[in-house]
Amino acid sequence: MEDKFKLKSKVYFNKQSIQILEQIKGSRAFIVSDSIMEKLGYLQKAVDYLSKAGISSIVFTGVRPDPDIKVITEGLKLYEESDADVLVAIGGGSAIDTAKGILYFSWKLKSEAGGEMKKPLFIAIPSTSGTGSEVTDFTVITSEGTKVCIVDEFIAPDIAILDSTCIQHVPERVVADTGIDVLVHAIEAYVSTNATDFTDALAEKAVKLIFENVEKLYNDPKNPDARDRVQNASCMAGMAFANSNLGINHSLAHALGATFHISHGRSNAILLNTVMEYNSNLRGSANGYVAERYAKLATILQLPARTHREGTVNFIQAVARLKKALGVEDTIRKLGVDEDEFERALDQMSEKAMLDRCTPTNPRQPSKEDLIGIYRKCY
Repeated sequence: MEDKFKLKSKVYFNKQSIQILEQIKGSRAFIVSDSIMEKLGYLQKAVDYLSKAGISSIVFTGVRPDPDIKVITEGLKLYEESDADVLVAIGGGSAIDTAKGILYFSWKLKSEAGGEMKKPLFIAIPSTSGTGSEVTDFTVITSEGTKVCIVDEFIAPDIAILDSTCIQHVPERVVADTGIDVLVHAIEAYVSTNATDFTDALAEKAVKLIFENVEKLYNDPKNPDARDRVQNASCMAGMAFANSNLGINHSLAHALGATFHISHGRSNAILLNTVMEYNSNLRGSANGYVAERYAKLATILQLPARTHREGTVNFIQAVARLKKALGVEDTIRKLGVDEDEFERALDQMSEKAMLDRCTPTNPRQPSKEDLIGIYRKCY
């Protein structure tokens, strides 16, 4: 198979870019959002701009964190009745994942019935800087307590609008969770077995932007420059992993988060350092491909990296310092997870992680016992 780099979404960015909705062509919009965006007035702002373009709106605000099949079904019923030719998702990763889920299952149901579906113009407006979902063909849906990763080009947004005014009310903890999630996306894309020069360029820039700006944003959510830069980093990391896929950090986080109802970003953050130690074989030679890649990231951050081991150690330590500055707990135990419950869940979580869509492109292929070991070390 030939290497390729795909970017389906047209990206509009910086403050007030949401105004581009005035120029959209269509007749009826189905908007997927949540109660927070409604309360803050951003949902109405989107409705008003679409109205100026002559587009009427039907709104679904039933989005909940970690969207499950029940939420998708509720939204799908309303969407089917709407006859919309424009689909807008405005909100965090859960809102965009929900919109993608609605679009995917609408398409599947029509295909199975022998019909055809004219895809609506799909517009994603993120209200957090973390998932990069506005430019990816990934969605994660919870089904019977398991997070299922769906990947299909059909659900990639046609337009992404990065208006940083939409993220100025994000709480500190969400800034931390989503900021580290961006970092994990970039790091995993960088060491993925499917990494290319194109994904590397985006991943490197995303890592640099996060280290330079996410702590500023955490300490001052009103900082407009930091907001823009972190949001841009999120989108760049999304472009990178949409083309390279991810690794076991996400596989383990999907299972951990679904089992103990821990936010995706926090799950990723707690696992990150231990996963990097495992992937780089830090307890062994630390002289392979992954250690070389981590050392490269260390040099980008101007950290000492005279050897691959030194660079890897300094990069991992820099990540640990950043997580501490963002108030991220350093163990699963500190999140209130009971030890006995954790031990009972280990086998099933590791089994799910082995089967996760992100595991095949991890640079070091793990055994189930390896994954159990990583979980235990993080506890």
